[in-house]
Amino acid sequence: MNKHVKKMIAPIIVTILVILYFFLYFGIFIYLIPITILKVVFGVLPAILGIVMIVVCIERIKEIRGGEEDDLGKY
Repeated sequence: MNKHVKKMIAPIIVTILVILYFFLYFGIFIYLIPITILKVVFGVLPAILGIVMIVVCIERIKEIRGGEEDDLGKY
């Protein structure tokens, strides 16, 4: 297995777990709250956070493929 592939596994797994957590956590609020406006807010919020997590994961994968394996190397 390529050394870059091994380093890409952790960000992908963390992204999937965090997105599942967002949807499960906010799903409970959607189920329990009777107010429709709050249901919409709690439905849109995890979708936005999930999209942000996916974008960050894609950027991290590009960094790993480009040879930048240490994020602190930029600073």
